Amino acid sequence: MRSIPVGACRASQVVELFPTVSPEIVVREARLEDCWEVAETHCSCFFPEYTFPLDIMLRVDRLLAMLAGFSGQYGRKRTCLVAVVGSSVDETFFLGSEDIKIGGFNGKFSLNRGYVAGILTVDTLADFLPRKGPLRQRRTGIAYISNVAVRERFRRKGIAKRLIAKAEAHARSWGCRTIALHCDLNNPGATKLYKGQGFKSIKVPEGANWPKPKTAPDIRFNFMMKLLNNTTTA
Repeated sequence: MRSIPVGACRASQVVELFPTVSPEIVVREARLEDCWEVAETHCSCFFPEYTFPLDIMLRVDRLLAMLAGFSGQYGRKRTCLVAVVGSSVDETFFLGSEDIKIGGFNGKFSLNRGYVAGILTVDTLADFLPRKGPLRQRRTGIAYISNVAVRERFRRKGIAKRLIAKAEAHARSWGCRTIALHCDLNNPGATKLYKGQGFKSIKVPEGANWPKPKTAPDIRFNFMMKLLNNTTTA
C-alpha cells in the first residue's frame, strides 16, 4: 500500500486480548472484490475520528493503492491478507467479471459491507529496514508486516494472531529467514501480542537513523523481529 501522509495516522496496530478461536473466520490473500472493504477496515481502525469529506478521501486513497496491485518492486514480494467472515463471503453479491484483470486482480467488486474482519500487509520491499553496507543496499531475506487492523466488533477472536501466522507462512514461502515490524510504543497491548507470537524487541544503536513508517512525528516505535523456521511453506 502507498504511504499515508505524514501526521495523518496514529499507527497503533489493533490488537485483541484474551482471544478465542473463531472457525467462521477465513484468512486469505485479498482480491479485487475486497478492495473497498480493505480500505474501509484500514480507515475505520486507524482514522476513526475522521469525518466527511476527509474520510471518503482516505478510503479512495486506500482503494487506489489496492487497485495498483501488490506485485512489489525490484522483483520483491508484497501482498495484502484479509480475514473474512465465512458466512458473509458465501452470501456476497459481486459485480463484474473474472475475465477482467485490474492490477493483477480479477474484475469483480463486492457490494457487501462488513465481511472483512481484519487486514495485514506483508512484503519484502525493505522500505523500513536499515540498509546495509556503504552503498546502503536494501536487505534481503526479511519480510515486513504493516497495516495490522481488526474491526472493533471482531476483536478478541484471535484474528490478529491468525493474520500474523499467515504472513509468516508467506514469508517462509518467499525464502525469508526473518520477519519484522514496527510497533507503537504507546500501544502496550500490541507489544504484548507480538511478543506472544515470538517477536523480540531490537535495540536501535545510539545515533542510528533507521527508517520508520511515515506517520505523525510524535509517534515512537519499537522495532521487533522474529526468526522463522523455514522447514514448512505456505
